[in-house]
Amino acid sequence: MEQEDAILALAALAQSTRLETFRLLVRHSPDGLPAGEIARALAIPHNTMSTHLNILSRVGLLSAERRSRVIVYRADVPRLRELMLYLIKDCCGGNADFCAPLIAELEPCC
Repeated sequence: MEQEDAILALAALAQSTRLETFRLLVRHSPDGLPAGEIARALAIPHNTMSTHLNILSRVGLLSAERRSRVIVYRADVPRLRELMLYLIKDCCGGNADFCAPLIAELEPCC
């Protein structure tokens, strides 16, 4: 991942509704949710939700699939993985023990 891509993804997530949306879709991976269900779950007006979904899609954190009149959104987990790896890739400075607690926290769920 390039630095500019990471900045854009982090900027998109640096807003409470978009962060909640992304976390909701991660919880519903890999199936995703229709846009209307996302809006209802977060109590956000549909037109406002559409704007947030477009922002997250533009930076590659979401994918969308049209099913007739419904658009189903999914968290792009590989893109999330790229972003997380970009953030922690050099965290240990060659000392694997430094990152071990972080990795241990991730292992039970992943």
